[in-house]
Amino acid sequence: MTHITVEKTAEDSASKSLRVTVPVDRVREAEARALKYYAKRARLPGFRPGKAPDTVVKKRFGDAIRQTVLEEVIRESWETAKTNESLKPITDPAIRNLKFEDGSPIEFELHVEVRPELKLERVGGFTVERREVAVPDRAVAEQLARIQEQKAAWIPVEAVKPSPGQMVRIEVATIENGVAGASQPHDVVLGENQTIPELEEQVMSLLPGETTDAEVRFPDDHPDESRRGQARHLRITLHEVKRQELPPLDDALAREVGDFEGLDALRAAVRQDLEREATREADAEVRRKLIAEVVEANNIQAPDSLVHRLMHGYAEMYKVPEDQLPAFEQQFHQIAETQVKRDLALDALVETHGLRATEADLDERINTMAGARGVPAGQIYASLEKSKRLGELERAITEEKVFDFLLKQSTVEEVKS
Repeated sequence: MTHITVEKTAEDSASKSLRVTVPVDRVREAEARALKYYAKRARLPGFRPGKAPDTVVKKRFGDAIRQTVLEEVIRESWETAKTNESLKPITDPAIRNLKFEDGSPIEFELHVEVRPELKLERVGGFTVERREVAVPDRAVAEQLARIQEQKAAWIPVEAVKPSPGQMVRIEVATIENGVAGASQPHDVVLGENQTIPELEEQVMSLLPGETTDAEVRFPDDHPDESRRGQARHLRITLHEVKRQELPPLDDALAREVGDFEGLDALRAAVRQDLEREATREADAEVRRKLIAEVVEANNIQAPDSLVHRLMHGYAEMYKVPEDQLPAFEQQFHQIAETQVKRDLALDALVETHGLRATEADLDERINTMAGARGVPAGQIYASLEKSKRLGELERAITEEKVFDFLLKQSTVEEVKS
């Protein structure tokens, strides 16, 4: 029997293009199997099950047979290509330029993205700064002010026009052909971009209980593209105005917020949280610098195919409209390129130095999480599995092992600021 032939036509460090030819005898074998499959299951008028002539079955199931043949030979060709070319694909292949004619070989191209094979010549001997910014009193005060706002009460205000920072209860109805439609109630804090600016302006011209009809234009950058620049004739009724009354920043507020003896204890806890965040940011910056050093020292390049794949993922995540893709890609290209280089460096470190998270690592982390939460480890595991986050946890542990390894190979200089 003639073999399927696979010929490499193009490649870069992250992709390969292969021309595949499936000989006629292989195609005929696949057709015979497909025909037998459908003949056995066919229920055709005038014939007993499985007894219909091949010509009748082909006429009735021709498209399905053709599709089955294609799926079989493409699957077999892909397995052959992976073996012959020692491929390590990171995605399913794309099928291009398919030729499938009766009595002829099936020909097509496989385009597949592969993980580049990197040899890291240098992974240590670097010196990076670790700069942990001291938490200023101003940051603590700002966080306490946010806590006050969260615990604030809204007090009704009578006979005054509302102003920014106040909450209003309004009803808005669209007017068409002079007739107002059903009104919709809204609670809005003015000045916080919770509604369009021209509507806020109309609301701030009213006293509680008043109604006005006005034409309001949606801004050009409105999130709903269909409304950008559009004008609507609206009937606006202001029902109520409230002002925010902050509670005193005192021991009583501290006890209301949590298990604190008084304001000093709350203030200390806020500072501790901010200092922990500063520590996390400083550590994250050290990790970023170390990976950047590895990327630069080994001249790691970001293949275009992987960069575009990542940008496509960004575009889908942010639901970028097709007409905005060019501008989006231009804006995110550098970010995507840096991310690809980082991922390639991390993967090379993992494979070269055996740093992938093991089942024992995963079990240990889950047990730690369970102990901290006071629940059985099985419950944590089941929750992670249900939410499809086990892979995310495994990746996080793997990255921790990589950075522990890198930290041992280089010098970190502490800088206070």
